[in-house]
Amino acid sequence: MLALPTLLLAMDVTVLYLAVPRLAADLRPSGEQMLWITDVYGFMIAGFLVTMGALGDRIGRRRLLMWGAGAFGMASVAAAYAPSAEALIAARALLGIAGATLMPSTLALISNMFRDARQRGTAIGIWAASMSGGVALGPVVGGALLESFGWGAAFLIAVPVMALLLVGGPLLLPEHRDTAAGRPDLVSVALSLIAMLTIVYGVKLLSHGGDPVLSGGIVLAGLAAGAVFWQRQRGLADPVLDVALFRNRALTGALLVLLLGLAATAGTYLFVTRFLQGVEGLSPLAAGLWLVPSSVAMILTSLVAPILVRRLPERVVVAGSLAVSAAGFLLLALLDQAAGLPLLIAGIVVVYVGQGPIMTLGTDLVVGSAPPEKAGSAAAMSETSTELGLALGVAVLGSVGAAVYRQAVPAALPADLPPEATSAARDSIEAAVTAVAHLPPAQAGAVLALAREAFTAGLNLVAGIGAVATLALAVLALVALRRRPPVAEPAPAETAEVLGRA
Repeated sequence: MLALPTLLLAMDVTVLYLAVPRLAADLRPSGEQMLWITDVYGFMIAGFLVTMGALGDRIGRRRLLMWGAGAFGMASVAAAYAPSAEALIAARALLGIAGATLMPSTLALISNMFRDARQRGTAIGIWAASMSGGVALGPVVGGALLESFGWGAAFLIAVPVMALLLVGGPLLLPEHRDTAAGRPDLVSVALSLIAMLTIVYGVKLLSHGGDPVLSGGIVLAGLAAGAVFWQRQRGLADPVLDVALFRNRALTGALLVLLLGLAATAGTYLFVTRFLQGVEGLSPLAAGLWLVPSSVAMILTSLVAPILVRRLPERVVVAGSLAVSAAGFLLLALLDQAAGLPLLIAGIVVVYVGQGPIMTLGTDLVVGSAPPEKAGSAAAMSETSTELGLALGVAVLGSVGAAVYRQAVPAALPADLPPEATSAARDSIEAAVTAVAHLPPAQAGAVLALAREAFTAGLNLVAGIGAVATLALAVLALVALRRRPPVAEPAPAETAEVLGRA
């Protein structure tokens, strides 16, 4: 039951990609509106995770899950039948807020329902596998739906899943909440939202080619709000986020592994998907199908990870998995156009073989290092690290790869190339492919060869950075990821209430 919303939320991140051309033809959004349509979902999830995790601790994790499921279903219908770009942006924003209630609730309920470390590890492995499966299924399901239906079908697939959760959740899921928790501090809630929304907005602005000075200033403003939030939590008797949790070295180390490991993977994955379409010339659906093996690899290793830690220490398994991912990044760093598709797919599969245990065990270390009454906050911290890692990877490594491309292409373009084609070729490989469609074959071939070579060089550098980063994280894992008891004793029965299924 808890795997259903996780699978759907992961699908919702990628299912929209294939619908973009039809959506754009129907609603005719501006370039800025299209960016908001694609980004506002993850933007709002990241911004509201900490707040929703704390809210679930107070009102009950099952209750928050049910509220979120209902809101997600209604927002999905609103998105499917949005009459304008503005309406779709608003619906996607509501989907993100609803998604922020679902993600920490599912993980916190797993932590509460499975107190035995072995059972919890297996459950989190299934949870992580559901997330990987959703990412893999998104493009495939989206492509299949678009063969027969309009772009709104990409959103309507959420409705029956949420309906099933609303019916089955109260019957199958127990309620958990911290009855000793007081009212949320509204100033802390506001500071949390300002910090997260501002940081993620600045990062996403940078990833889309925004002014680095403006983007950096926005991120710094968010960090300043975060610092004020942190100091306020230290002085509150009932904080929104218990910063004492960070005293646990295993929890803090696991958060860093999730943040930086996913940043390296997300940045590289961005270039892999673009390589499939821009360099190999595949359709979006064909590219999605070629990426299924890597997601299947991640699903399998997510499920195997809890078995491995029965024989080996968690820190050894995590460090070894990071080393495996580093080997995959290295394969991609050595990629050239001659090696093409086989080496690309081999490299990303190896990367994802290592990522499965990292997702499962990193998440388990975070939620398992927190006391049961703080499970919602710990789950929100884990998901926040994940979302920030994805955003940072796309923004920072995306900018690095784009810089390589833009530096390499202009110096080698033919002098007799039309100005509009020259400008497009300098911008991105996608723009170059579009721009040369009306050029003479010989000239078009020369431009595409240059663009593809430059893009491959950018992918090589990004993957090389990923290899170095994951090797450094492997060392960190060996040192820091020694599981310790939760930083606070489990709450007595009267303060950490398990309410049953009624």
